[in-house]
Amino acid sequence: MRRIILDTDIGTDVDDALALALAIQSKKDIELRAVTTVHGNVNLRAKIAKKMLKIAGLENVPVAPGIAQPLMRDRPILGWAGHEGSGILTPEDDGLEISKFHAVDLIISEVMSMKGEITLVAIGPLTNLAASIIREPDIVKNVKEIIIMGGVTRLFNGLNLPYREHNILCDPEAAKIVFSSGAPITMVPLDVTLKVYIDRKDLGEISAVKSPLANLIVSMVEEYLRIVKRDYTWLHDPLALSVSIDPSLVKTVDMKILVETKGEYTTGQTIALPARPEDNPVKVCVDVDVAGFKDFFMTRICSKNT
Repeated sequence: MRRIILDTDIGTDVDDALALALAIQSKKDIELRAVTTVHGNVNLRAKIAKKMLKIAGLENVPVAPGIAQPLMRDRPILGWAGHEGSGILTPEDDGLEISKFHAVDLIISEVMSMKGEITLVAIGPLTNLAASIIREPDIVKNVKEIIIMGGVTRLFNGLNLPYREHNILCDPEAAKIVFSSGAPITMVPLDVTLKVYIDRKDLGEISAVKSPLANLIVSMVEEYLRIVKRDYTWLHDPLALSVSIDPSLVKTVDMKILVETKGEYTTGQTIALPARPEDNPVKVCVDVDVAGFKDFFMTRICSKNT
């Protein structure tokens, strides 16, 4: 049983919500200790997460808003599209109660009170995690693992991939702090996440479940597909959450990860180098069992008794 804190910028790309749904549907494997939100309107993001948890009967899981601005406070909020909450929140949700704790305080409290037991699954910009490490450096040696959906190497799947990834680009200074901290990290980059997706056929299977959570998932994905004008969307964040449950779904290589923070064109780029033992290497996912992951994801999401 993994004890997990999910740190997320839920509400923009629907994959964050799908990752939370997967966590909700994986009660046999993980104990969801908290959800923390980051980047942009963190209170709105927290209410989206809280509504999903409430529908699933997990109202006792705390949802704590975190840091809205990048760490250096000199970069714009990226990816805030204005549709956040559309198709999810209604006026009846105005009274949803989110935690009075700040996300950073909650992360520190959980990790330091349950030493060696908490896995931080970070599927948004890394601002909350970096601030937690700055405030309490002992997090690095007391967290069980940090799993990051972020970055791109372009080493194993060709140069047709983007050269920067959104979560890192939103706050490269925060990413640099986390990757250089020495904490045990698994990085789930675009190199693997762009291989996995959900489409309208999959939505039909989920819709057939007819549970409140399944209905909400379908509504959220359909709204997102309408906004982006596609018939599919990638499962970046659910893959990262899945790795916390079943690491065998991916192949990893130990590497040293550097984050560019100063280049005119390269700021936010992740650079993967061969790791030396003294480098505190990062486990970088370089391949994924696409069919195995998709089966895992759909089985969990479509189950009524997970």
